[in-house]
Amino acid sequence: MMEILNLTVNGKAVEVAVDPRESLADTLRERLGLTSVKKGCEVGECGACTVLVDGTAIDSCIYLSVWADGKRILTVEGLRGDDGELSPIQRAFVEEAAVQCGFCTPGIIMSAVEIVGSGKTYTRDELRKLISGHLCRCTGYQNILNAVERAVDEANKFVGKVK
Repeated sequence: MMEILNLTVNGKAVEVAVDPRESLADTLRERLGLTSVKKGCEVGECGACTVLVDGTAIDSCIYLSVWADGKRILTVEGLRGDDGELSPIQRAFVEEAAVQCGFCTPGIIMSAVEIVGSGKTYTRDELRKLISGHLCRCTGYQNILNAVERAVDEANKFVGKVK
């Protein structure tokens, strides 16, 4: 028995039929073709499947799709600008060489979106703890941490100019 869900995915209204036991990761990847959502451990341990649901980073491999009915979902595909340009967070990852193989990168970027969106300033140790739920098998943590720190710093500079 399939259930019909109404979601907003990357800013677009989507109606999708899902098995009630289906994970959000499976729905996003298999039904909606959003392949930035990676399936790593499938038990919520590695962070590769991280997306934002109503602005909160979640492990989509252990989040049922039916729980997302009526919610806003954001994946890396939704970060692109109108002309396909990278978001400031994505640019920070490129500029800090924090992408390596790229498997873990989309999930970490989505956590960085949540971190930057908080508007808070963090110490390097606090940022380290905030991204600690992500496993990088290439051991690129220093560059990843540099990229998140850069994205937060740049966002805070921008906000400071607006005030």
